[in-house]
Amino acid sequence: MRKLERFKSTRFFQALNDQRGDVPGWVLVVLMTTGLVTAIWTIAAPRLTAILRNSLDAMNGIR
Repeated sequence: MRKLERFKSTRFFQALNDQRGDVPGWVLVVLMTTGLVTAIWTIAAPRLTAILRNSLDAMNGIR
């Protein structure tokens, strides 16, 4: 039992149980994802608009 208590008091064990997570890493992931989505949306927006417009026009022709 003493070995377990000694292990729990080590820096290694405390680092394993650190619940804060990697906040700067997550911020970087969120910013990069936002940048990628914005860039792709900027490039693809005209084509996506045309596809949607064509689809809606085709649906109006069915009526």
